Amino acid sequence: MRYLLAPSLLAADFARLGDEISRIASEVDLLHLDIMDGHFVPNLSFGPPVVEAIRDRTGLPFDCHLMVTNPEALVEPLRAAGANLITVHIEAVPDPTSLADTVRAAGLRFGVVLSPGTPWYAAEPFAELCDLLVVMSVEPGFGGQDFLPEVLPKIELARKWVDSHGLATDIEVDGGVTEATARSARDAGANVFVAGTSVFRSPDPAAAARRLRDVIEGRG
Repeated sequence: MRYLLAPSLLAADFARLGDEISRIASEVDLLHLDIMDGHFVPNLSFGPPVVEAIRDRTGLPFDCHLMVTNPEALVEPLRAAGANLITVHIEAVPDPTSLADTVRAAGLRFGVVLSPGTPWYAAEPFAELCDLLVVMSVEPGFGGQDFLPEVLPKIELARKWVDSHGLATDIEVDGGVTEATARSARDAGANVFVAGTSVFRSPDPAAAARRLRDVIEGRG
């Protein structure tokens, strides 16, 4: 199984995004971009103009996590801005079949996200549409929250389903990921790890990313 590290730019210094990306680029596999609309979640973050601005600073894939009420409206703007993968909340789009088609027609990869209180069975009927299944381990909309261990059984269910169907779908854990919690999530079946505060708010983000990689690859 491949294990991927995806720092969340939500925890980076927005005044220095290009420099922040450069500091960790060689240590990570993709960048997680939290796009919030102030409606589906209370906060606003950033949108396609920022994605476009940082696209020239790195060749890393962009994993765009849409915490928005109307994700379809952002598919084409994000494609043009340089996104590679779009994930949408099952709570915002209970049947994402049509949206998955739209995203793939734009040449992007697709995934669904489950908030902590949403059970696995809400996403199960659509799991075969997905390149990525995201289990949130914090409530959506805010960085810096503590990992919720009660989501670990949901990760286990997702992994069991993916493996039993012979799929290569990645399972991402998003929120409160540290060296300690990454071990638990990895043991439960996650293979993509979104880490914001524990990387970008560290005195040495590159070293923090290396330590996390050691953990998720079983060396820590």
